[in-house]
Amino acid sequence: MKSTTHCHRFRPQAITRRQMLRDAACGFGSVALAALMSDQSYAGLGTRAFEMGDPLTPAKPHFPPKVKRVVYLYMDGGPSQVDTFDPKPLLAKENGEAFKMKIEPTQFNNIGRTLKSPWKFKQHGESGTPVSELFPHVAKHVDDLAVIRSMTNNFSEHTSANYFLHTGTGFQGRPSMGAWTSYGLGSECKDLPGFVVLNGGLIPPGGVDCFNSGFLPATYQGSIFNPGDQPLANIVPREAKQQQQNKLALLKNLDQQNLGALGSSDQVESAIANYELAYRMQSVVPEMSSLHGETDATKSMYGLDSKNKGTATFGRQCLLARRLLEKGVRFIELTCPGVGHDRWDQHSNLKKGHEDNSRSVDQGIGALLTDLKQRGMFDETLVVWSGEFGRTPFAQGSNGRDHNPFGFSLWMAGGGIKGGTIHGATDEYGYKAVENKLQIHDLHATMLHLLGIDHKRLTYLWGGRDMRLTDVHGKLIDAVLT
Repeated sequence: MKSTTHCHRFRPQAITRRQMLRDAACGFGSVALAALMSDQSYAGLGTRAFEMGDPLTPAKPHFPPKVKRVVYLYMDGGPSQVDTFDPKPLLAKENGEAFKMKIEPTQFNNIGRTLKSPWKFKQHGESGTPVSELFPHVAKHVDDLAVIRSMTNNFSEHTSANYFLHTGTGFQGRPSMGAWTSYGLGSECKDLPGFVVLNGGLIPPGGVDCFNSGFLPATYQGSIFNPGDQPLANIVPREAKQQQQNKLALLKNLDQQNLGALGSSDQVESAIANYELAYRMQSVVPEMSSLHGETDATKSMYGLDSKNKGTATFGRQCLLARRLLEKGVRFIELTCPGVGHDRWDQHSNLKKGHEDNSRSVDQGIGALLTDLKQRGMFDETLVVWSGEFGRTPFAQGSNGRDHNPFGFSLWMAGGGIKGGTIHGATDEYGYKAVENKLQIHDLHATMLHLLGIDHKRLTYLWGGRDMRLTDVHGKLIDAVLT
C-alpha cells in the first residue's frame, strides 16, 4: 500500500505557468502559446507576460507614445518657487512686514516676516516666461518649457514628501516611478538596466527606497551609478572572460535546480537576471563612463572644465544621462551634488544656498537640452525638473525659508510638451496654489501618458488589490500637452 505519510521536508508546489507551458510544450499548450504570440496585443508584452524570459524585454505601450525615455532632474530639498519660476512683486513691496495671510503649521516654528526674493526676474524667449537670474542657461530654453506653478504635495517633511514624489505614497516600500516605467515598458537596451539613478552625492531623505521596486519584481528597481570614471564597484573584470562565463553557468544551473524544486521565485529569478546583466554591463559601462568620443567642446558646454566642483559633477551627470539615453535606458534620475551645505533646503542663508545650488545644476541642464536638440533626441525624451516641495514666502528666522507643500513650481520639456507655457498659479504671495491646483498623482499620470501608458491600466496585483502608481487618483495635465 502506498504511504500517505510525507517527510517534514516535503513541500507541495502549485503548478506555475512556466511549468505548465514546459510540460505541455508538445501539446495544446504550444498551440495556445503560438496563437497568443501571433496576436500583437500579447506579443508586444514580450515574454515577461509568461514569466519565460528577460523581464526587461520591450513591451508594447497602451497607445502611441510621444516619448521613449524620461530624464528626471531631482532638486533635493525643495527650491523656492518665488525665487526661481514664480515671481511675486508683492513680496518686495511688503518686505519686512508681518505676513498678512493665515500661516499654516510649518515644519519649524521660527517664523519671520515677509521676505522678498534676493534675485531679479526677467522675461525670456518669445513666450516672455519670467525666470530668476539664478538660471541664466535654463532661461535660454524657456520656449521649450512648460512651467507648472500650482503643484502641491501632501507632506511637508522631507522623507514622506520624497516617498510621495517618487512613489505616489508617503510611506516606505512602494515602487518608484522609474520602477513602474520599467515594469510597464521594459528596456530598449539589453546591456544596461531600464532604470538608472545618477548619484551626484546626495541620496534623498528616505534613502534608496525612493528608487525601490517595492512589491514589483526586483529587476525593476533603480541601479545607482556614480558619475566618475567607475560608476559601479567592480565594474572592471578581475577575471578572464571564460572564467566569468563558467561561474555564471554554474550559478544559473544551481538556480535552475532550485527553481525546479521550489517553483518560481521573484528573488531567485531576479538574482539570475541581475547576475547576467552585471556581466553584460562590464563590457558597456566602462566605455560609456569614460566619455570616449566626446569632443572638448561638448565637455566644456556641459561644464566639465568648470572650476566649480558642483558644476563639473552635475555637468558630467547630464552628459552621462544623454549617453545612457542613446543606449536605450528608459528612465534616468539625477540627484544633486553636494555644495558644502544642505542641498536646496535653505532654512537660513537663502541667498548663498540657492546660488550655490543653481550654479551647480544650471549649466549642465542647459547643455543637456541643447545637446538633445542637436542630436534629434529632444522630441523622444521627456525632461522634468522638480523638488519635493517649495518654500515659504515669509522668512524662517531672518534670511531663510521653511518647507511649503501648498504650492510650488516645476517644469517639463521635450516630446509632447507645449513649450513656452505657464500653467496654474499661486496667490499673490506665492504661498498656496489657487488656480488649476495639481497634485503629484497628476504629474505621474502625465509622465506615463507621454510614454504611451494609461496610468489606470498599469497595475500589479498585490495584497489582493490591483495597485498602481497613481493609486485611485491622477488626471492628465492637458494644458501642457500638445
